[in-house]
Amino acid sequence: MRETHRTNFSAGLREPCRSLPCRPADARRTVRQVVAERCGACAIPCDDTALEDALLVTSELTTNAILHGGGITGFDVDVDRGGVSVSVSDRSDEIPVVNAPVDERGRSRLGGRGWPIVCRLARDVRVAGLPCGGKRITAVVPLR
Repeated sequence: MRETHRTNFSAGLREPCRSLPCRPADARRTVRQVVAERCGACAIPCDDTALEDALLVTSELTTNAILHGGGITGFDVDVDRGGVSVSVSDRSDEIPVVNAPVDERGRSRLGGRGWPIVCRLARDVRVAGLPCGGKRITAVVPLR
């Protein structure tokens, strides 16, 4: 059995900020709530490290959508025995890339570490284009 928390943006119908996370903190709060409810109701084992990993992945995906993707246009959280699935949609068609931590002159770059964090903590990461433009990134963080 899978529990889903779905908050999507539909063109022409703007949902209030309370249903679509406006900030990474809102998204983390939603993930924490859904994981607590689902793990408690169905006796799904979830340790604190797994939850913290899911929260960090959530922060990175939502921050990247805001900074690089034109804003969050969709947000879903699914929880089952396999893990916590976090999906974030944005307006950009650009696929995330990994940049070297230093530029061609050897100077440290700001940022650029979020995508590698997501890829390291998640068991499965998928990027899919959306029919009306933009993309959806889904990362599954295992519940150890």
